[in-house]
Amino acid sequence: MNNSYWQNGSHRLKWTLIIVLLIAVTAVAGWGIYKLPAPLVDRMLQTDILKQAELWKRRVVLHLENPESTLRTGEIDEHDAEFLASMPEASDVYRFKLFDTAGRVIWSTRPEEVGSMENRAFFRSDVARGLVHYIQEVVPLSEIDGLDLHTDNVQNAIQHNVAEVFMPVTKNGRFLGAVEFYTDISDLRATFITRLRISLAILSGIAVLALCIVSFVTYRTNRFQVRALHKQSAKERDLMAEQIRLAREVRLLGELNEWLQSSRSLDELFDMVSRFMTHILPEAEGSVYVYSNSRDVLDGCASWNAGTHKAHIHPEGCWGLRRGRTYEYGASEIDFVCEHAEPHDGRPYFCFPILAHGETVGLLHLRAHEHKGEAFHGSKKLAQLCAEQISMAIANVQMRDQLHDQSVRDPLTGLFNRRHMTETLRKSITRSQQTGARLSLVAVDVDHFKKFNDTHGHDAGDMVLRAVGSALEQGCDRDEVACRIGGEEFMLILPDNAPEDAVTRAEQIRQAVEAVSVRYGEKSLPRITISVGVSHYPAHGTMPQDLMRAADDALYTAKDKGRNQVQVAGTEAAAAREAKAAPKQVPKAVPPAPAA
Repeated sequence: MNNSYWQNGSHRLKWTLIIVLLIAVTAVAGWGIYKLPAPLVDRMLQTDILKQAELWKRRVVLHLENPESTLRTGEIDEHDAEFLASMPEASDVYRFKLFDTAGRVIWSTRPEEVGSMENRAFFRSDVARGLVHYIQEVVPLSEIDGLDLHTDNVQNAIQHNVAEVFMPVTKNGRFLGAVEFYTDISDLRATFITRLRISLAILSGIAVLALCIVSFVTYRTNRFQVRALHKQSAKERDLMAEQIRLAREVRLLGELNEWLQSSRSLDELFDMVSRFMTHILPEAEGSVYVYSNSRDVLDGCASWNAGTHKAHIHPEGCWGLRRGRTYEYGASEIDFVCEHAEPHDGRPYFCFPILAHGETVGLLHLRAHEHKGEAFHGSKKLAQLCAEQISMAIANVQMRDQLHDQSVRDPLTGLFNRRHMTETLRKSITRSQQTGARLSLVAVDVDHFKKFNDTHGHDAGDMVLRAVGSALEQGCDRDEVACRIGGEEFMLILPDNAPEDAVTRAEQIRQAVEAVSVRYGEKSLPRITISVGVSHYPAHGTMPQDLMRAADDALYTAKDKGRNQVQVAGTEAAAAREAKAAPKQVPKAVPPAPAA
């Protein structure tokens, strides 16, 4: 009895709400029918009248014998005046005026207005700049020319709606004057408003009727579907939550991939991984390991979510790496703990081998937080996608590093090439100019290298170059750079070295090369010696080419004095260099004999 009473009360309340809604909709529709047509019709009439006004202006300009002169001087001949006077009879215009550039009326259907000025601000701000100006206003009947004030229509009407349009007259972008048209839009406006109100009333009636039918049908249908909807609501909420979670994961994976692909180094890449994994897998702590260059251990690179990583782990200590596939601890009845996961507290974890181009390059280790085991196991697929993204990014960075290394390294000696030397020298000079730091350049040339090639072969010569390159590289410290610039010529950039220290370092390198013993086959090659030239910044130049030329001059001085020694650049070295090059330049100065 009580349930029936409450159900009936609920039905009555719903019907009451529907009726109130229908009344509100009807009231809003009635308000819209009364209020909306007027501004809509005014907007349509404005567009239409502006188009007509353009045509009216063209008629006026085309029929004037010389419109530019007429608007400038204000003089109108009889023929033009006759045409202008007939304009209202042949169009919807009941009154119009001609203005010169200053806004003075030079002709009007009302002769008494000729000579008056248009002082409203829009004439100079808009019309004089070539812009059309439209005004709609309500005026008394006395302001409208051509109406018969004794007709019943005039006696019943009190005010009329009038459109006033200012049309600029221009030539080649220059303002010549303007034409102002007046047209009565009262009857047309009233007709359009009436028709639009009738149309809106019909449409609103149809809409209200359709709303009534839909409301009734919906109400009747909902009575039978309420229980089913209640049962489905829980499933839909769960599905929506799942879709939101998947959308978030997809978005984060896309952002992770975009950021990882733009990383310039492995350190930057692992910092990005740590920050993204904190949001992608908040229920797990993790770490990343990457194989060292020797491929015997994996170096710990990053960790997140309170996780830790060891400095080094052995690949044999991870079941995932040993088996070559993902290892999930806690998914089977019998499991074995990886060495790198010790000490272990029983929480489940994943070990994802990071593969790139068919080769294992690292390991992604994830461990569940306390009491998050179920959610952790459910995130395995997402974690696998993260591992794939990380693997591709690591491969790209490593490949980019290899390509860059190949572009700046000499393939024979492993030293930097001439391109890298020039760039590094330029940066070092800029740094010295800004900070005042010391800088020296050392040029090295292997003595009698051609004899090594001619006597022992090119393989022996390559061994000599590698031995010299190794000695130069071992002699470098901190930011010092050893380069092979071509053939048997080398150069060393020594920043932050005083001139006397640079000379001392050059002598130490010369002695180190002299002490090198190179074996080729069953015999030892002859002793290797080098000639060394040293130049200092800024004493011997402030440009890279100046320092290199000074070091070369000192190097040639060392060779001229017997080789296997160190010489510092100076005036003597430069003079010797010029004297040596002078005979080669004499033939170039002799002009060729004229043809017979």
